[in-house]
Amino acid sequence: MNQKAKYYIQKLQLEKHPEGGYFREIYRAGEMISIDAPKKNLKRNVSTSIYFLLEGSQISKFHRLKSDELWHFYDGSSVKVYVIDEKGSKTEILLGKKTEDGEIFQTVIKKNNWFAAEVVNKRSFVLIGCTVSPGFDFSDFELANREYLIKCYPKHKSMILRFTNP
Repeated sequence: MNQKAKYYIQKLQLEKHPEGGYFREIYRAGEMISIDAPKKNLKRNVSTSIYFLLEGSQISKFHRLKSDELWHFYDGSSVKVYVIDEKGSKTEILLGKKTEDGEIFQTVIKKNNWFAAEVVNKRSFVLIGCTVSPGFDFSDFELANREYLIKCYPKHKSMILRFTNP
């Protein structure tokens, strides 16, 4: 394991995340808001934030949320984020510090879009922050089913195979 990644995992007290990598929640707003949910009166925290780390060849598997999520680059290698929107269009976003090469420091993944990520330099790691608004709740998190995604988006089959569980 990369020594700096190991340092961050210990220093920031990160734990394994179900989608891959490591995380720790660092902020959960005290204020609550009602969210759109037919026939339900659901409430969510206004906002939440986590540290998220991928090390080497770890991936963030395809998943989606019912809220927008902002990814903020902090340290390490560049990270490539793959997004499939609700119409089936694929976008690749490169987060990192090499702005002269077109990398950006932060991006927004819109709610209900499927997304996955990987570290560009497999000998390195990436440390990012993720801010979700309305706030994250595991009941709003959906890890992709491989067969379902391939059925919905067959033109992205090879990418879906790489970033989902069999």
